[in-house]
Amino acid sequence: MLEIIEANLPALQVVVPLVAAPVCAMLGRGGRAWAFATGISFLTFAISVSLFATAYGGSPVSYEMGGWAPPIGIEYRIDVLNAFVLMIVSGIAALVMPYARLSVASEIPAERQAFFYTAFLLCLTGLLGVTITGDAFNVFVFLEISSLSTYALVASGAWRNKRALTAAYNYLIMGTVGATFFVIGIGMLYMITGTLNMADLAARIAEHGDSRTLRMGFVFIFIGIGLKLAMFPLHLWLPNAYSFAPSAVTSFIAATATKVAVYVLLRFMFTVFGFDYAFQASTLENVLLPVAIVAMFAASLVAIFQDDLKRMLAYSSIAQIGYMLLGLAFLTHTGLVATIVHLFNHAVTKGALFMVAGCFVLSAGTSSISGLRGVGRDMPWTTAAFVAGGLSLIGLPLTVGFISKWYLVQASLELGWWPVALLIMGSSLLAIIYVWRVVEAAYLKPAPEGVTRREAPLSMLVPAWILVGLSIWFGIDATLTTTAASRAADTLIGSSQILWQE
Repeated sequence: MLEIIEANLPALQVVVPLVAAPVCAMLGRGGRAWAFATGISFLTFAISVSLFATAYGGSPVSYEMGGWAPPIGIEYRIDVLNAFVLMIVSGIAALVMPYARLSVASEIPAERQAFFYTAFLLCLTGLLGVTITGDAFNVFVFLEISSLSTYALVASGAWRNKRALTAAYNYLIMGTVGATFFVIGIGMLYMITGTLNMADLAARIAEHGDSRTLRMGFVFIFIGIGLKLAMFPLHLWLPNAYSFAPSAVTSFIAATATKVAVYVLLRFMFTVFGFDYAFQASTLENVLLPVAIVAMFAASLVAIFQDDLKRMLAYSSIAQIGYMLLGLAFLTHTGLVATIVHLFNHAVTKGALFMVAGCFVLSAGTSSISGLRGVGRDMPWTTAAFVAGGLSLIGLPLTVGFISKWYLVQASLELGWWPVALLIMGSSLLAIIYVWRVVEAAYLKPAPEGVTRREAPLSMLVPAWILVGLSIWFGIDATLTTTAASRAADTLIGSSQILWQE
């Protein structure tokens, strides 16, 4: 029995939350649905850890759905890269669910909570499916599952703030445009290759060579995924979605959704397209590189002037996406390591910070920075978690943020691009400003008169502090994350570095 379960773990990674979602809807009011969804989240995390252990040991896993061999059938293929991302997504979900119990109860009516957890499990299903599948069209299907459920999750914030409906609608429009671009690109690839399996696509594209159709397919996929990952200036859906969604939703999607989209971009660029023609490399150099640098500064500057903590962190996320894309634009092994390791580092850091923002919403009744004056004395553990997460966001040594920026600076110096290295360090100084604004309000300004605030409950503090602890632990000893990222980079481009000079 155990052998059968172990052999079918790739399918169970997606099937378990998918089947659990409608069951969750039938469980009635929030308590039972929350407990069931929490158990499912921990089960999916256990499955992903098992898959990661297998892939990390050097054994990619290929699973044929329904016994149909690829390229005719749908293949789930797990290597170090997507096993790493699977563990990030499921791990964040497993931490968000205990956090969500009181947060969701305070923001969503009891009769709607079972449907909330149903949408959450569907979103988790979509993100896991996007990551694990080896079929290009299957990526589109799972993207739509995750997107549609995310629109519903964001809109559920309307019980607290009606602007969540507008945010969800804008997200829907932008997400639909992105999905349309993506599926058109997939259609163009199918037109010239006659296959949808990613490995088979790569082989047939190499045989076919460069063509106008191939270039257009690349452009459509690039723009479509750019919209999904909130690449500057295609990011307009993100600030409102993060600001007005329920706190548990923001904590989850901020730590997972854009990371999965970055993974998809990596997978298509390196596994499917490869770099046998100059057009793709030229796009990275002339489009992605300047866009990433502008995002690092423009989004950070906007974050400085925000009064709402969640909105400030949302613009910070756009800047952090810029760092991920910058590592990709370097097109070197070290740059790819920086991008992949930052998927994990940003997930734990930003997940913790948005959890802290949710603690403030529950206990202080606001996420306004001006409304959090003196909160450091009333909520010391919550505020300390923000400070620790903020130091990681800045990139202080002994935090995961430092590891990411160290690899980015190293990658830029390897190419002789020292002005880019200076820009990376300069953008970190902007993070100091907007993090300091919160610290100043929390510790150095008096609390508003007549305001009563209590420390956040342990069920919300513990998950936040676990993520903070991870951001410190892997900032001190980054062996696991950097080794996994290095092996994933090797999987994508091989053992030899790809340099612009070549």
